[in-house]
Amino acid sequence: MALRVALLFSLFGVLLGQGAEQISMEDCCKNGQKHGTDHEDCASLPLISESTTCRIVQEQCCVTVLEDKMCTNGINIAKDQGACDSLFTNTCDTKTTKMCCDCCTLGKTAHELGLPCDHNLSVGHQCNLVSRACCVEGATAHQRELPNKDETTENGDSALNNQCNGKCAHRCVGNDTCACFKGYKLKPDGKSCEDINECLVGASNCRGGERCINTEGSFRCQREVSCGTGYELTDSNNCKDIDECETGIHNCGPQFQCQNTQGSFRCLPKVQCGSGFIQDALGNCIDINECVSQTGPCNRGQICVNTVGSYTCQRNSVNCGRGYHLNEEGTRCVDIDECKTTENVCGGHACLNMLGSYRCECEAGYMFNSITRLCEDVNECRHYPGRLCAHKCENTLGSYKCSCTTGFTLAADGRNCDDLNECESTPCSQECANVYGSYQCYCRRGYQLSDLDGTTCEDIDECALPTGGHICSYRCHNTPGSFHCSCPVNGYTLAVNGRSCQDIDECVTGSHTCTENQSCFNVQGGFRCLSFECPNNYRRVGETAARLERSEVVRCVKSCQPNNIACVLDPTHSVSHTFISLPTFRELPRPEEIVFLRTTVPAYGSYNFGSYDVKFDILEGNVDNAFDIIKRVENGLYVGIVRQVKPLIGPAMTVLKLSMRNLTIQGDSGHNIVNVHVFVSEFWF
Repeated sequence: MALRVALLFSLFGVLLGQGAEQISMEDCCKNGQKHGTDHEDCASLPLISESTTCRIVQEQCCVTVLEDKMCTNGINIAKDQGACDSLFTNTCDTKTTKMCCDCCTLGKTAHELGLPCDHNLSVGHQCNLVSRACCVEGATAHQRELPNKDETTENGDSALNNQCNGKCAHRCVGNDTCACFKGYKLKPDGKSCEDINECLVGASNCRGGERCINTEGSFRCQREVSCGTGYELTDSNNCKDIDECETGIHNCGPQFQCQNTQGSFRCLPKVQCGSGFIQDALGNCIDINECVSQTGPCNRGQICVNTVGSYTCQRNSVNCGRGYHLNEEGTRCVDIDECKTTENVCGGHACLNMLGSYRCECEAGYMFNSITRLCEDVNECRHYPGRLCAHKCENTLGSYKCSCTTGFTLAADGRNCDDLNECESTPCSQECANVYGSYQCYCRRGYQLSDLDGTTCEDIDECALPTGGHICSYRCHNTPGSFHCSCPVNGYTLAVNGRSCQDIDECVTGSHTCTENQSCFNVQGGFRCLSFECPNNYRRVGETAARLERSEVVRCVKSCQPNNIACVLDPTHSVSHTFISLPTFRELPRPEEIVFLRTTVPAYGSYNFGSYDVKFDILEGNVDNAFDIIKRVENGLYVGIVRQVKPLIGPAMTVLKLSMRNLTIQGDSGHNIVNVHVFVSEFWF
């Protein structure tokens, strides 16, 4: 990556002639590096010059900083976590990080197995560098190591650490002050240390042609220019020949032996041909035609006749053409039967001798090449594309074979493909539907298909769905493929719809435990047994029912004994009891009217009619000011209305003591007391 910057600088002299503004390329590169360090993005670089060359240098220097940072992150992940599983996402940002992480893991593994760090795997130049660096762990020429804890103890840091109460990450310099080892700097917290990137701050001592690579607590210098094909860079920044034969990266065939050379290798045939033969590229021994390759092998007056592995000289009496030779007497030319003289001339195919020549009768699937005079395989898949096989065609020696894509099976004719019914092998956990070339799994009601394998049906937890809180009015219980609702154990029963909870009126069903002297009053989720006795000098009006309904009133009126002046002067004319059941935690968008205190006092009455006004008050029991009372006129009469203004927390019971005072021209003419028994239930549906 740094090599690109060096090449850009070397081209500066050529590109500068384009008429751009005179600006230092080093400044352009520093600007790109700073932008990459600050913003971690090279897509929108601010232009500092109109020069095209400066823009290119900016961009490449910026990209180099980002790639170095991503590579360093990958190396740190491999060192810290020992695995690169967190980098599986295949994006441009993580590709370099994952490559460096994987290559560092290779180097660490080689070190753990005791293998040499100078391995010659064909994993790329940069990967080799990262792998070797992680293997040697700081053995390069310019890498420095941190002092260990034993050395600091010998220098007296142990005593200093006691002065800092052991809070320093590296070492204590006294007076409760921390310091860091060489290659680190102190963090703002005054006790932790972080690595100094010597490459970014310019604190490295790398030579020209070398590239700085930051390491934990130090740095190392890496040669920028590649060694070239056939060579690799050693830890000492020298180029070393790669022995392709030893590492097994040569391409010599099984009939050849690899011989290493500087920067390359050679393939030498294992079988050595005898005299009169030459070896071709495939290791075959080919007869040398000495009559052509040599100049004047025979004496004057003689002709040269090539033979297998040699040649003969005959009198220049008869000149035979190709495919003929002189008879033993040397008087005439006779045909050469190549089918008999040359071993396996047609490579296993039938050989047909002809005058002066021969011909190979090729088997089906082969074609005779008149130039090489051999039978060569016919690639039917290439000669007849799309006409032999319905899906895929694969050439074989002398023939071909058809195959099908996934989801299909080869038909009986060996060419067409039939749909494969995958459902017969029950790949799905519940229901399977075969489709052309594939299959589809689906689930029964109450289940959903797994996103992991697409075949397993998982139970749908209806209670956990966004609408699960509204499925059941009280509590939802998930079951495989379904769910069911439940109500509180006491006081409620499940409704016919299976979701709502209905209050059980124990007073109606007779399941209460009230005595004959008590009245049963039903509340949400239960009941209350109530009994009321009138105070002294008061008597009950009417009989109290065994079952009290909501808003029923038990009334006691004043009944004084003769000559009881105190009773007569008592301003309280009557004491009433009424009952109401309220829910807990109910939302109140506005005050809710719960009790109505009706009077016989006409609104806007005159003094001549006696009472002309009524005053309503809450005397006791208004916990947390959850209630208020207002006065209103209905049908020409004053009415007191008790309102609930705040939610209540149950279960609880409170008694609101209300007062109704009649005002006359002479003043307060007495008042009536109404005790409102408020029962707050635990649940509300």
